[in-house]
Amino acid sequence: MAQKTAKIRALNDELRQYLLGGGAVITPGIAALGQEAVERIVKTIAVYDDFCHANDPHEEHDFGSFDTEGHTIMFKIDYYDPTLSMHSADPADPNVTERVITIMLAEEY
Repeated sequence: MAQKTAKIRALNDELRQYLLGGGAVITPGIAALGQEAVERIVKTIAVYDDFCHANDPHEEHDFGSFDTEGHTIMFKIDYYDPTLSMHSADPADPNVTERVITIMLAEEY
């Protein structure tokens, strides 16, 4: 695996596992599940390890989905410039990248 991909994956894992190095957004559908459900979902995302070629073709750990409590939950990490106005020029460089993880119900995608 390329060094750049490994760096992107490590930064994504840090955000996904510890909510460090970026921002987090939940959709209205996730919020409507209630605080306890949101906390369980965030903990599940932190330990998520079901990355495969079908959902992670670039090996960046930037997307995943799982079923819980009758819902399919998805998360997606996107890479923006520091102003959050366009895509990052280099997702491997945290100095020019603001990561945002969005947690949503599958039907909100």
